[in-house]
Amino acid sequence: MDRKQCCVKLSVQPSRGLMDEKFIVLVQNALPGSQLTVYAFHRCEGGYGWEAFAHYTADAAGTVNVCEDPSLGGTYSGVEPMGLMWSLRPVPGSKPGLRMRKMNVQTPMEVTVSVYQAHLTEGFVDQVPLAGVVVERWYMAPGVRRIPIPEGGLTATLFLPSGPGPFPGLLDLWGGGGRLVEYRAALLASHGIASLALDYLTPQITKDTGKMVDTEYFETAYRVLEQHPQILGSRIGMLGLSFGTSMTFKLAVYSQVVKLRCAVCISGSHVQPIDGSMEQMLVYLQKNSVKTRFNEENHVIWRDLVLPIPTDPSLKVDIKEMMQRAGNEHLLTVLSYPNAGHLIEPPFTPFARASNFKTVTPPLQTVMVLWGGEMVAHSRAQEDAWRKTLVFLRENLYGGSNPGATSSSNL
Repeated sequence: MDRKQCCVKLSVQPSRGLMDEKFIVLVQNALPGSQLTVYAFHRCEGGYGWEAFAHYTADAAGTVNVCEDPSLGGTYSGVEPMGLMWSLRPVPGSKPGLRMRKMNVQTPMEVTVSVYQAHLTEGFVDQVPLAGVVVERWYMAPGVRRIPIPEGGLTATLFLPSGPGPFPGLLDLWGGGGRLVEYRAALLASHGIASLALDYLTPQITKDTGKMVDTEYFETAYRVLEQHPQILGSRIGMLGLSFGTSMTFKLAVYSQVVKLRCAVCISGSHVQPIDGSMEQMLVYLQKNSVKTRFNEENHVIWRDLVLPIPTDPSLKVDIKEMMQRAGNEHLLTVLSYPNAGHLIEPPFTPFARASNFKTVTPPLQTVMVLWGGEMVAHSRAQEDAWRKTLVFLRENLYGGSNPGATSSSNL
């Protein structure tokens, strides 16, 4: 190895930041015109390794700036400042169907960024990097408080922003996979919105009765926000993904307790009979399970199950048309992202076209679900949708006289 290559410097700024914050990767003191591979590695909480890499050519000053210079190949190509994050993929030989999800939001996601000589595509563990740094990506900003909420039989966690408040509030619902998922709520609190992550499907919630939770369960969660001394009870919204969108529509329309100032609905369906109980809504989906299809890789395709497309045009329901008929079209914002997949998450979350999915309602099973989308288009959608979601929530929860609005991301 040339002595000059031994003096290569690598910096990532900021080396400690929020998950949705961009960073700058800079390689210096390399040989002018040399071929380099910038490599990112993360070991997730499940013990699995994830990697991303890109090929660059050092300029006449021996520098590579990942924010400005194009990748010539690797897990992404072109000028992609955050490609090392959103193109992370399981290392070769990993268990099929992995999806990266942060479980402990009180610890950072640690990513080791390294630079190697030559354009490599494999065997990174057998090579000695020219330089390397560890980067911390957090969902909780300094001062954000994580508060488990046991009252009312809830399985929930409240995240309060730093400072005395009072803050607007948000009820955060994930989809049909159940379980308590906290990282989106933690990140929203890092942006000044008190957020309650709520598990409403996992069987442990209803082990005493053996029944699904009802509307009262969600209304209890709403009251936790409404009555908290550091939360503005008149400025509460909801955010739902997938089946969480159906529950958001249901509560916004039919609950006499839940009075939302705004709602964000991502990758969901309003075709289900949301005027029924949650159990009835799930039974509706099960009745449509005959529409489940599989692709050539035996991945489950649930589009016709989750978003049924009636053959009778008179049965077609369009939320924009519904809002027009009600005279409320001005309260609706629709975001549409061609070639994005179902799982629109916070920015720079690694793309998962398909992943293992454990159902929490009968019949209990683990299936490989095709979420769809193309990696680059999906990553663009995540970044744009998150930015617009934050603007939307701030406008409707912090300021203005608008009594309510709805944002629907129809993908």
